[in-house]
Amino acid sequence: MTHCGRFAAPATALVVLLTACAPPAVTAPAAARTDYPLPPRGDTVDEYAGVRVADPYRPLEDLDAPATRAWLSAEARLTQAYLEGIPQRAQLVERLAQLYRFERTGVPFTANGRYFYTDNSGEQDQSVLLSAAPLEAPPTLALDPNVLPQENHPVVVGYVASHDARLLAYGVSQAGSDWTDWHIRDLTTGADRPDVLRYSKYYKPVFAADDRGLYYSAFAAPTPGAELSSADLNDAVYYHRLGSGAQEDRRLFAAPEHPDWQFEPHLSSDGRWLIISAGEGEVGDKGLEDVYLLDLTAPQAAPRALVSGFRAAFEFAGSDEGRLYFLTTLQAANGRVIAVDPQRPQERDWRGIVPEGRDAIELGANSVTVVAHRLLVHSIHDAHSQVRLYGLDGHDDGALALPGLGSAAGFTGHAQDPETFYSFADVTRPPTVYRYDFASRQSQVFRRPQLTYNPEDFAEEQLFYSARDGTRVPLLLAYRKGTQLKARNPLLLTGYGGFGISYLPRFDPSVIAWMEHGGVYAIANIRGGGEYGEGWHRQAIGTHKQVVFNDFIDAAEWLIAEHYTETPRLAIIGRSNGGLLVGACLTQRPELFGAAVPAVGVLDMLRFNRFGQGAGWEGDYGSPQEPQQFQALYAYSPVHNVRPGTRYPPTLIVTGDHDTRVMPMHSFKFTAALQAAQAGPAPILLLLDTASGHAGGETLSQAIAQRADIYAFLMKSLGFPGSAAQAAVHAGSR
Repeated sequence: MTHCGRFAAPATALVVLLTACAPPAVTAPAAARTDYPLPPRGDTVDEYAGVRVADPYRPLEDLDAPATRAWLSAEARLTQAYLEGIPQRAQLVERLAQLYRFERTGVPFTANGRYFYTDNSGEQDQSVLLSAAPLEAPPTLALDPNVLPQENHPVVVGYVASHDARLLAYGVSQAGSDWTDWHIRDLTTGADRPDVLRYSKYYKPVFAADDRGLYYSAFAAPTPGAELSSADLNDAVYYHRLGSGAQEDRRLFAAPEHPDWQFEPHLSSDGRWLIISAGEGEVGDKGLEDVYLLDLTAPQAAPRALVSGFRAAFEFAGSDEGRLYFLTTLQAANGRVIAVDPQRPQERDWRGIVPEGRDAIELGANSVTVVAHRLLVHSIHDAHSQVRLYGLDGHDDGALALPGLGSAAGFTGHAQDPETFYSFADVTRPPTVYRYDFASRQSQVFRRPQLTYNPEDFAEEQLFYSARDGTRVPLLLAYRKGTQLKARNPLLLTGYGGFGISYLPRFDPSVIAWMEHGGVYAIANIRGGGEYGEGWHRQAIGTHKQVVFNDFIDAAEWLIAEHYTETPRLAIIGRSNGGLLVGACLTQRPELFGAAVPAVGVLDMLRFNRFGQGAGWEGDYGSPQEPQQFQALYAYSPVHNVRPGTRYPPTLIVTGDHDTRVMPMHSFKFTAALQAAQAGPAPILLLLDTASGHAGGETLSQAIAQRADIYAFLMKSLGFPGSAAQAAVHAGSR
């Protein structure tokens, strides 16, 4: 699953507080509160493996139905009043605006001696793209997303430069949807060409070696009105010749007998080979890929399989000197690097280059790249980044020294480049961008942000706790210096636990505001992620998914037992698969937490595979149509495990109205069921962001507004004293 770890929201967010009738597993409705409108209901009952399961909130799957929209609109007014009544909210908006107001620079990428990088003054809703040649020259503006026609809330989500640096492909999402149109800009004139690549998701296009066209991945056009709910089917790889109409695009590869397969194109550095990564669902979701090769010098050639059978992960890392390099988990749960001669692609001819090590190479994160005729390998040691250099023959050339314990990203470039760029961040410091020179083996700061607070006022430390089965699990704590840690502090615990994705330390300005108030922030690196490789991941998938929730609950209980916090002051938060994590733990142990925020969560585990990207998640979750897997899913599905007459803690359920990845109906159903069952006085709120997708709002103003709502809700729920302004003074902001 492709996931984004940031929270964000528009200033005009649609927010909903609602009450409903009985949860889906209950046949008779509980007594409903009369001061809130009821959601639409139905009498649908489905059968799974001989078990009849009621789904009374099925009408909420029709997102645009008048009854659904009326319910959301009516409840929005009630919840907005609740949030506006929180004293800290207005001050949080002001403080967050200050914390977000720093210049941020993206990791540069290059083409034909020209450098491109994103930049934001701290005042812009979206970062602009700058260009310079040489790097030290004054940059020029290549593209400003903020001046695009705003009718459909366009968000620029990616850039690809042509080899000669004269053209720029840029992807535009409407209101944060995963649907992406790729436009082509002539950088000489500053004007867009008429070419548009439509119906793309997830995967960037690549320019052909002669820059006269692009290879791209696209789905069948969705039915009008069903863009948010249509399943991701019938993907294919196409070639678009610049200047031609879309109807002339040539389909190069598809698998009509497998409509759920998806494809990501890559190009070898010599321009000869098109490498097509294939996945059952989104490429990378299952950590199992097939690979196909197309010889572009042979016009009539068809793609041929390099890897088939979805046996292991095979991620294309780059090419050099006629060889293709892949990161794979084949016979290596922690990952290894192999070289393939595309002229002799048989498995017996593959060469092992970097062997499997004790530390895992993270999948799906550009963890292996080919730059300066070397391999850069990014692995993870106890949930922190480390990077080593290797020769193309596998010679270990030593470690690249990082600034500390945190998360690094970047290290891209071309085989002949003498340099690469990367960013480094942790919980208390935003990304600083570095240039690494291979000749001197030295890193120099390219851009360091100027901040409105002092990072030295905060501290991070890594601890370990024992899960119930004795497994040692990392846990990161961040806090303001001077905080008495074992003093039952307000504590915000987060995690992910899925799809082999590692939760490394990352920067979020709203966490600084949280810590300025005296709150402690904690990340539990639970199983299901990739912190210790595929073994760590696969201990907690399918019928063993409960291990994820057990690890997270064990982290909460350990923090309480060690007096870092106590139940009334412990909140949990998570996004996407992390939203499922929070929803499952909330329904299993409602008495353990003081507040909960499941965001864009996968919450109906019996219907997740019917919409958008959901079918591809069966590799982690299993299929509700398979009897044994159904039993496991039904046992933890948040929507189906809400119990009437239960006192649930304050809960804010967050989703976006343009989320095509995790359909908003998950959050709608969960809110309806939870409010119907609530026996206590705590509020159950639904925050539905308009013009927002799975990333949770992509603009600066959206981010500030949503985080203010979330953290104001948490501070009220956990009984925070004081104000954001007072906290800022104590934090020694500068």
